[in-house]
Amino acid sequence: MALSKGMTLSTETSAVENASTNQLEEEGEIAADYLEELLDIVDLDGDIDIDVERGRAAVAIVADDADELKRLIGRDGEVLDALQDLTRLAVQSRTGERSRLMLDIGGHRAARRNELVALAESTIEDVRKTGNPVALSPMNAFERKVVHDTITGAGLLSESFGEDPSRYVQVSLPADA
Repeated sequence: MALSKGMTLSTETSAVENASTNQLEEEGEIAADYLEELLDIVDLDGDIDIDVERGRAAVAIVADDADELKRLIGRDGEVLDALQDLTRLAVQSRTGERSRLMLDIGGHRAARRNELVALAESTIEDVRKTGNPVALSPMNAFERKVVHDTITGAGLLSESFGEDPSRYVQVSLPADA
């Protein structure tokens, strides 16, 4: 009898995961349609890749000539952030649900994620070596999330302080260290 309940739970869990994945794939498809229209309007060539990563729809615009996409990224990714917000709104207007999709253009976010992980790892070493908290430069929400995930994964504490656009992360040892 217990085995049967376990099998039911596993089946229910699998069904929920499939429904969630299907919902995220639908978000990706809606976002891709929206972004294809945008690319047509601004007369840019690009392909759109759709995936599900870390429990979110992940949509990427890629092109053979990455320089062509630079104006969709903007200085420090500001245009990319705005396009992500607009794309999330387009998805929400179609689904009625808030979207957490991530948009990458020309590999900008992927490269930035790698830079942030390296910064976080360096900060972890500094904090462990000195025992002193370290405050990082202000970052946007995406950047703070990458840093928080890396820091907490290493067993240290990370906290955000301030208001956007000056919000920053402080890294410290846990109280029991």
